[in-house]
Amino acid sequence: MITALLAHSFFLSLNSATVHPANNVTLGFSLADSLAEELKKDVFYLADDKLKGRGTPSPELDMAADYIAERFKSFGLKPGNGESFFQETTWRTTDKKVRNVIGIIPGSDSELKSQYVLITAHYDHLGMKLVKEGDSKEGVDLIYNGANDNGSGTAGVINTARLLAKSKPKRTLVFMTFYGEEKGLVGSQYYVKNPVFPLKDTVAMINLEQIGRTDDTEGARVSEISMTGFELSDLGTLFNVVGKKFGLPASGHPRNSFAYFGASDNMGFALAGIPAHTVCTSYEFPDYHKLSDTPEKIDYGNMAKIVTVVAETAKVVANQAKVVSWNQNEPRAKRYIEAAKKLKGES
Repeated sequence: MITALLAHSFFLSLNSATVHPANNVTLGFSLADSLAEELKKDVFYLADDKLKGRGTPSPELDMAADYIAERFKSFGLKPGNGESFFQETTWRTTDKKVRNVIGIIPGSDSELKSQYVLITAHYDHLGMKLVKEGDSKEGVDLIYNGANDNGSGTAGVINTARLLAKSKPKRTLVFMTFYGEEKGLVGSQYYVKNPVFPLKDTVAMINLEQIGRTDDTEGARVSEISMTGFELSDLGTLFNVVGKKFGLPASGHPRNSFAYFGASDNMGFALAGIPAHTVCTSYEFPDYHKLSDTPEKIDYGNMAKIVTVVAETAKVVANQAKVVSWNQNEPRAKRYIEAAKKLKGES
């Protein structure tokens, strides 16, 4: 997640209901424990020193992309971009390749299958700490492992896909991980400008960011779900309804909910008119963008509960007749409502 101050600057630069969820089955302890172990396995891989902080661009980021694609493939997901799991381009003015990773569960309804629900996260981080020549000492940690930011969100997308892989959603579920978020939301912006699936047919985006750490700087956040821009659309209400069934209410934050709405990859989609929010546990945690953001500090049991709610909510969004929409009674949603009308050719 980029900082709230940077998000505000980026935000400015880009622009000079009743819910009836489907029946849910609470996870038993053994299945919840299994999910926690799968999440732990994925985070420990993504945050391992051998991936050198997953900087954009880098061979190690490519390793992470390949790992995510293989995980999608192992669950039976279909490639999201033709015959490929990758949306590939080059990094800025270089010839170095960068890739968004995309897998799908095709919709089963003859009409609704051409509508899309996105579950996303960025899989990059900061890479390695820059040091002056001769300053590096053997044994000194120089790797920004990025376990919570955003190995946790990436593992969340992977395992949401795993939980839903055998389902038959009416709408198509799209699981996507972005490159270059830490460089200014680059991968998600590239997708918005070059969508694989029509933006006008994309009904919602659930973005996962920092879902592993419960030690928020304001105090412990256990069995709670935070969402940026909570009041802007009815997706927040839906998350709360579903979350409560699992003992995880969802809410906004008096300050951070809006301060961080533009701080992650949901922002480009929201500006295009698509109801898009970031789900997190802690907005701010002690090791944010530090070398000490390591995988052993994550609460995998709590993370498993969050991923369960994400999967169930995504399933509701994919299957319910009602389409997620911006909150017409929220003044701060006006720009997104107007964007949605423009996207659908209504203005």
